[in-house]
Amino acid sequence: MKKKKHAGVERLKSRYGLMFVTPFIIGLILFFVFPLISSVQYMFSRIRFEPGNTVITWTGLKNIKYVLFEDPHFINNVVKGFSTFAYSFPLILVVSLVMAIILVQDFKGRVLFRGISFMTVIIASGVVIEYVLKYQGADITGAGVETSIMEDMIDVESILTVLGLPTQISKYFQVVLSSIMTVIWNSGIQTLLFISGLQAIPDQMYEVSKVEGATKWEEFWFVTFPMLSKILVLVSAFTVVELFTSKTDRVVSSAYTMMQSQNYHESTAMLWVYFLILGIVIALIYIPFNKYCLKRWE
Repeated sequence: MKKKKHAGVERLKSRYGLMFVTPFIIGLILFFVFPLISSVQYMFSRIRFEPGNTVITWTGLKNIKYVLFEDPHFINNVVKGFSTFAYSFPLILVVSLVMAIILVQDFKGRVLFRGISFMTVIIASGVVIEYVLKYQGADITGAGVETSIMEDMIDVESILTVLGLPTQISKYFQVVLSSIMTVIWNSGIQTLLFISGLQAIPDQMYEVSKVEGATKWEEFWFVTFPMLSKILVLVSAFTVVELFTSKTDRVVSSAYTMMQSQNYHESTAMLWVYFLILGIVIALIYIPFNKYCLKRWE
């Protein structure tokens, strides 16, 4: 009788890995792929609800034309969304990176301070703080942070008026300072990602830089920052998704309002057009960054 050949270790690993991944694949197909295909269908159709039936009528590019040329608020909301992104994105990256550099240092109570820095994510995702700020009509996960807390703590407008800055500069600093609380609340996960990246940098790199006589500034730009290049891409992608899918985004909130009135076709078209524009902008930023920064650092 022929002896049965035992499966190799790699084959067993692949089999077990597939077994553990199968529930995720099923969930991905059911709750992501099918809804994604349906949303594409809704973008080119008109949906009517009749008693016991949903009628989907093909309309071609009619919904997209309405969003781009007939909707009086879409273009304005897109501009406001990108203007908010323009100052929030770099602030979140800088704040989270600075916090990560501080928290990765060896000092007493480091674990405690790391826990406190991540409390913003835990609290913002809970319901307790929403009840605390409910009387002010604020949403701790959105724009209500600065309106409910920052304005009660600091009168930004009065301070900038006393400084006598030009109007345009004063408005910019007013927006940035008023958004500090939002930036801090949105920097928790990014800080953890940067901490993991900083801990993965070999200590030998810093030892060599000290032997070569590099300053802390040079050490950051020639060792730390290049070694964080891939983590920086991950943090940037996460931050972009988080900002543009937030309830405070004008286009997203407008689409949700349309969905509540069962206007699914135009709201779906609005979101697809918006994220298509976003994808083009991200590509225009990432391609030069990948060509001139990531490949050079590698």
